[in-house]
Amino acid sequence: DRPRRAGVSSFGVSGTNAHAIIEESPVALDQGRPADSGVVPWVISARTADALRAQARQLREYVVQRPELDTAAVADTLVNGRALFEHRAVVVAETPDALTAALDALAQGEPSPHLVQGIAPDETGRTVFVFPGQGTQWAGMGAELLNAVPAFAESMARCEEALAPYVDWSLTEVLRSGAELDRVDVIQPVTWAVMVSLAATWQELGVRPDAVVGHSQGEIAAAAVAGALSLEDAAKVVAVRARIIGEHLAGRGAMASIPQPVQTVEEHLTSGVSIAAVNGPNTTVVSGDKDAVETLVADLQGQDIRARL
Repeated sequence: DRPRRAGVSSFGVSGTNAHAIIEESPVALDQGRPADSGVVPWVISARTADALRAQARQLREYVVQRPELDTAAVADTLVNGRALFEHRAVVVAETPDALTAALDALAQGEPSPHLVQGIAPDETGRTVFVFPGQGTQWAGMGAELLNAVPAFAESMARCEEALAPYVDWSLTEVLRSGAELDRVDVIQPVTWAVMVSLAATWQELGVRPDAVVGHSQGEIAAAAVAGALSLEDAAKVVAVRARIIGEHLAGRGAMASIPQPVQTVEEHLTSGVSIAAVNGPNTTVVSGDKDAVETLVADLQGQDIRARL
């Protein structure tokens, strides 16, 4: 009696990097064809940028010759009846005339209010800086850059000054020694500073991002690089946040990854442990009371199941 919804995640080295919730269409589909909602997306793809523009020209002629065209049917065929290649564009419009104008703009390489994705990243020259969360660090990261790259060293010095009111350790000393990287209140501000300084280094070399995106402390780094937060405010956020995690949250529970389907894992669950995430058909994460999770992992390992905290 309610719309169905599904969660879709992408997982990287540091954990969940993106998450989307998708809800089923409120209008029943008619024999597998898209419901006529007025505005429709036409997905166009090709192996090269030139071929993509040629495809746009062919579709434009097709639309011009058929003023009574069923735009939803064409949208369905473009997605489900044709191969999808690496060069893609999407035009969104409500009428054949608007679609014609958008296709013409795409064919000519011109901007259009109905063109929601450009020809391809390598054609537009757009650059995105992606900042990860915890888990990407290693002892000695950035140490050589402190000595070899002035832009990196100068940025790290600014980060160290911004962090100083909130930490009792030296950013550059931690980078050079690799000490205390197991402390969450150290590693998160340190990786934040490294990311901000790497971004400064790339920009000094002429690589300037059109967009930035980040996860966890990487989100704070992205905000600083974008100018949404000043360096001082970003330093305060990352340092205080990490300290709160270390003092009040870390150690109160545990998580474990189990290489089994969720239905199988549910049969092993004990009091104090529950399913936290389903990362794949054969990868399930559980969480709960620290002692209970550790006991479950030990039991599973005793059965030659490669569970790990």
